[in-house]
Amino acid sequence: MHLSKEQEKQIIIDFVKKATIEETPRGAEKIANFNDILRTGTTVYVTFLPNSDFADTIKTVKKLKQEGFNPVPHFAARSIPSAKFLEQNLQLLQDETGVEEGLLVGGGVDNQVGDFSCSMEVLKTGLFEKYGIKKMGVAGHPEGSPDIPDADCMKAIREKNAYAKDTDMKLYIATQFAFESEPCLKWEKRIRDAGNELPIHIGVPGLASVKTLLKLAKMCGVGPSMRMLTKQPSTTAKLILKDTFIGKYINAPCSEPDVLVRQLAVASHLDKDCLIKQMHMYPLGGLKKSANWMYSVADGKFDLKGKGFKVNL
Repeated sequence: MHLSKEQEKQIIIDFVKKATIEETPRGAEKIANFNDILRTGTTVYVTFLPNSDFADTIKTVKKLKQEGFNPVPHFAARSIPSAKFLEQNLQLLQDETGVEEGLLVGGGVDNQVGDFSCSMEVLKTGLFEKYGIKKMGVAGHPEGSPDIPDADCMKAIREKNAYAKDTDMKLYIATQFAFESEPCLKWEKRIRDAGNELPIHIGVPGLASVKTLLKLAKMCGVGPSMRMLTKQPSTTAKLILKDTFIGKYINAPCSEPDVLVRQLAVASHLDKDCLIKQMHMYPLGGLKKSANWMYSVADGKFDLKGKGFKVNL
């Protein structure tokens, strides 16, 4: 199907308008008011990092809620000491914030600290439903997980689909970020053919430095996408130098996710059965820059260029 430039631009706008973003409790402490950076009503995930205190998550969620946003707290299964601890904190979360959505991941720790080894074990407690959580994101790994074998990832997707059918919980898959669309689209088709019916929120890297992106990509298990960026040492050097004071003097590739977003938006639009419904932006320490970029695209302040587009900030 041939798309005009006007049609393609509108597809990108519609795709990005629904985007979500995230922040850490530590990062939130440095922000006087989120309205200075984000638009009211934006869905903001509150991350939970290993060895963190869930009280900091609750504090951040409360701040976001009071300032007019839709906060989504993270829960990391392997970092939850016990079902009793989870219940106590869900009670506090509801008393303080009344949120109805969360994100449940396995958690990036080598050894579980308590009763739970995976997110399904936490879901099956029924505690989220008991304490008013009606919608839950669960982890997806388009390029594999550094902690979980592929067969186990597929098993988890089947179990989560079954759970969604057997309960009132509204589940969706939220993925790690990628640099390239092809692995994401192939993965979506593969799990769909295997029976997945859960909508997918695909992860997109924000406007952090490329050095930061590459470092976190290794931690997240981003495979083919990272290799695409680093095929040649000279390319890697240019990407890193782009974010330094001499960046404007070298011919470096663009570190913005425009090509990725354009390809994902168009491909998911053309394939009516595709379950990629929206994007989630990982700012990776660059919340203000990433949010400005995201909102500019949603407002149509960009021009199609090459394989991607140029944002007019």
